[in-house]
Amino acid sequence: MKVEARLQELGIELPPVPSPAGNYVHAVRSGNLLFLSGKGPFNPDGSTPIGKVGRDYTTEEAYQHARSVGLTLIAVMKDALGDLDRVKRVVKVLGMVNAVPDFGEQPQVINGCSDLFVEVFGEAGRHARSAVGMGSLPMGITVEIEAIVEVE
Repeated sequence: MKVEARLQELGIELPPVPSPAGNYVHAVRSGNLLFLSGKGPFNPDGSTPIGKVGRDYTTEEAYQHARSVGLTLIAVMKDALGDLDRVKRVVKVLGMVNAVPDFGEQPQVINGCSDLFVEVFGEAGRHARSAVGMGSLPMGITVEIEAIVEVE
């Protein structure tokens, strides 16, 4: 099944690709790899969740934040490649969680993005991954995720 058709089947609408928040680009292609810059989350109303997971947000809420980051990363893939069917495989994901020091559920949070990639890309969405806690993230966002994607 075509990826665009799968998105429609799942009722997923990709968000617009935001402007870079600094002196960088959203994606760099080197050979058959597409390196995606880290992206932050958004709420259903378009606002940005700010705060610490484990204090201001639950694991379940942060899971949804990570899912929203995954949507933005897919939008960046589409913008960079023109066609999501050119994604051969999601290779690696690095998920960073802005959490209180004793928080230990980073993997469950980043599953929000990982689960989305598998829903959308099937087996090609399964990837190697690191999920780590951070003392802070840019602008106080709850989650930042970057990815490496193999492309055709």
